[in-house]
Amino acid sequence: MPEQSNDYRVVVFGAGGVGKSSLVLRFVKGTFRESYIPTVEDTYRQVISCDKSICTLQITDTTGSHQFPAMQRLSISKGHAFVLVYSITSRQSLEELKPIYEQICQIKGDVESIPIMLVGNKNDENQNREVDSSEGEAMAKKWKCAFMETSAKLNHNVKELFQELLNLEKRRTVSLQIDGKKSKQQKRKEKLKGKCVVM
Repeated sequence: MPEQSNDYRVVVFGAGGVGKSSLVLRFVKGTFRESYIPTVEDTYRQVISCDKSICTLQITDTTGSHQFPAMQRLSISKGHAFVLVYSITSRQSLEELKPIYEQICQIKGDVESIPIMLVGNKNDENQNREVDSSEGEAMAKKWKCAFMETSAKLNHNVKELFQELLNLEKRRTVSLQIDGKKSKQQKRKEKLKGKCVVM
């Protein structure tokens, strides 16, 4: 299958169990799964607006384990934007993002022009919090990327996360709102245009 240039590829990284798949599924399908099923790699597609036309937001949900370094490198080299997810209940999960961030820098070069979002997920579990939101913000500042806390479970900041990520894209205009979306009536009118109607 030839690579579509109008795809906008977002890659989601993070340790196992931080809720990467939950965030993606909540965003794409509006669902939340209580049980944990480890991901090897899944790709989800969502239609978005891109430079006033429609393109596909392709979200790659990567494995939380580091068994597949080649897949990780490939995801980074093909990605347009990155979501780095940790769980606010696990300091270790934030630490595990450091080598991934360094690899993005290494492969992409100048990361300042690349949308990267550091995400503290599971902020519905405040009582088990190990990472303060100010620490997440400080890390994001250091990495020159955006920061947000989310809860896939409560659907808190999930759509906002992806919208904000697209807002960070400077090379083209991408948005979750499809401005060019025509109503069914408009489409029908256009379809009928140029056709003779015999009364």
